[in-house]
Amino acid sequence: MASSPTPSEREKADEELKAKEAAEQATLPYKWTQTIGDLDVAVPVPANIKGRDLEVKFTKTKLKVAIKGQDPIIDVYPCHSIRASYLTNSQGDLPHSIHVDESTWTLETVPNGKEVSIHLDKVNKMEWWAHVITSAPKIDTSKISPENSKLSDLDGETRSMVEKMMFDQRQKELGKPTSDEQKKMDLLAQFQKQHPEMDFSNAKIG
Repeated sequence: MASSPTPSEREKADEELKAKEAAEQATLPYKWTQTIGDLDVAVPVPANIKGRDLEVKFTKTKLKVAIKGQDPIIDVYPCHSIRASYLTNSQGDLPHSIHVDESTWTLETVPNGKEVSIHLDKVNKMEWWAHVITSAPKIDTSKISPENSKLSDLDGETRSMVEKMMFDQRQKELGKPTSDEQKKMDLLAQFQKQHPEMDFSNAKIG
């Protein structure tokens, strides 16, 4: 039976994974961030581009960003397309649904030129996205921490649910009991203490 990794081995593996993710994300033609409820995508474009030069479309499950007359930056093509090599970072299927009416885009001026700023409103407000586009490399959503996910923006009930979900995710990853399992174990231990005459050797936490 393989032994569990030591804390230093786990830390090293986490750092290697983080570095790999960062390298993969750096190859994308856009940058993105998310909270538990929405997602923002920034697509750099030349400084001379105006809004009328762009074609930006999104449906519930697809996204397209293009400069008119040029190869799209993000789009959907058939998999057998001769552009297959270009698809790695640009196929526009979203991994989860968005609210189209609540999603927007604008053309912003930034220090390096301009960028298309896209705001996508998630349908499922309790789900982290591993990537913006299904053909793009994934990030490990279990590593998302409250500090960079704007948990403070959420109302109390949603926030506590998200924090519990993230705690349970981390516990499972470490092979430890989830908060519900821990609660049951604590209750059983308390009951055992109160009833030492009973045999709990075959008790199961379910």
